[in-house]
Amino acid sequence: MFGGNKGQMQAMMKKVQKMQADMAQLQEELKTRTVETTAGGGAIKVVANGDKQLVSLTLDPAAVDPEDVEMLQDMVVAAVNEALRKAEDMAQKEMNKLTGGLGLPPGMM
Repeated sequence: MFGGNKGQMQAMMKKVQKMQADMAQLQEELKTRTVETTAGGGAIKVVANGDKQLVSLTLDPAAVDPEDVEMLQDMVVAAVNEALRKAEDMAQKEMNKLTGGLGLPPGMM
């Protein structure tokens, strides 16, 4: 079934197990790594981690205009989405380093 070479199969299984352990370790590490983005010329600052969770949101009081709450909401959404995109990119790049660009399907990491 596997070409009759048990030694090669065991070696491959060890590599897979090591990769799985390395990936689990990286996922834990990514929880502590952050990315930052801004919107509205720096009026809004968002920090997210590699686990794609929002870590902090900072609003410059000057950005809070009671007459234009909608603009503030749009800037917050834009900043959060950009931070989460950057976090996803960071996580993907780090995973690609481990997998050697195997092109694993989404969810396999």
